[in-house]
Amino acid sequence: MAFMTADWNGTESLPIEDFHHVEFYVGNAKQAAHFYRSAFGFEAFAYSGPETGRRDAVSYVLKQNHIFIVLTTALSSRHPVAEWQQKHGDGVKDIAFQVTDVRACFEKALKLGAKEAFAPRELKDEKGSVWIAGIQTYGDTIHTFVNRQNYKGCWLPGFREHKLPSLNRPSAGLKFIDHIVGNVELGKMDHWTEYYKNIFGFTHFIRFDETDISTKFSALKSNVVRNKNWHVKMPLNEPAKGLKKSQIEEFLDFYEGPGVQHIALATENIVETISSLRANGVEFLDAPDSYYEELSGRVGQIAEDVKQLKNLGILVDRDEEGYLLQLFTKPIEDRPTFFFEIIQRKGALGFGQGNFQALFESIEKEQAKRGNL
Repeated sequence: MAFMTADWNGTESLPIEDFHHVEFYVGNAKQAAHFYRSAFGFEAFAYSGPETGRRDAVSYVLKQNHIFIVLTTALSSRHPVAEWQQKHGDGVKDIAFQVTDVRACFEKALKLGAKEAFAPRELKDEKGSVWIAGIQTYGDTIHTFVNRQNYKGCWLPGFREHKLPSLNRPSAGLKFIDHIVGNVELGKMDHWTEYYKNIFGFTHFIRFDETDISTKFSALKSNVVRNKNWHVKMPLNEPAKGLKKSQIEEFLDFYEGPGVQHIALATENIVETISSLRANGVEFLDAPDSYYEELSGRVGQIAEDVKQLKNLGILVDRDEEGYLLQLFTKPIEDRPTFFFEIIQRKGALGFGQGNFQALFESIEKEQAKRGNL
């Protein structure tokens, strides 16, 4: 049974301010950058590679409003990025957090039981300095602490500003990262929930179990943790026992371990955003027609035209604070692992519990097509 608390009861042991960026390890960063620009409306922002003196890998930084995505590819099969990507496919390596004091956060995290990914280091060039440090989290994912307040360059030392010709696509209107979802092994969800509570001082404010998220074939469990200012929200999923393979088990099989399942990107006008993304060729999961026949009775009065929502496939849910609109892409790679969620909140604090049934059934249809149900 789901529960949600809106009050703060964490200790904020690590003062995490916000998501700073998300770094993907990919097989071909140049082509991936073109995909994110043409399909999702990101802009080229910064670049690091042989032309900037980096010999072993390249990274493209893409920007859309307050969202920063870094795409990194190895230039040698022996590079750790290549080894990671060969195992997991394209996926999220680093969920980076904006902090004021990198060294203090890193030292406190280790004292509280976190494992080091890399020690604090200061990156310098003629435009200033940036402090970074990293700790391990679920699977092969890490969290990097970043402080750029003393840097006047475009991104980090070793990067240069990167401009590319316009693709003449309308803006997708994506504003910021709303939340990032991780999939972990059976029996590990509570372990990682306690990790974020104990190491970061996050509060655990929603729990879903198999009575909330299930069909006759499969189910999952989920906990959601957040920081004090609500800028960082991180659901953690694990599979629950069912008659057939759940979406979480499919992810764990193809990703070969725990990792980031999806990133929710916020918009202020989901109708315009989904219209643009569909025009750009982004594929989304489909809801059954019956979903919209029951919508008004379930969520009450909303400002949007239900016919328009149906045409675009947008889902709606309501909680005590308001309502939200959301839609999920199909996996964006050949492995059925990572996908995006597009979300607009109109007061709601939840994650669309009322949509779980329709969403789960839609995902199962896609699993069945792949022969993975």
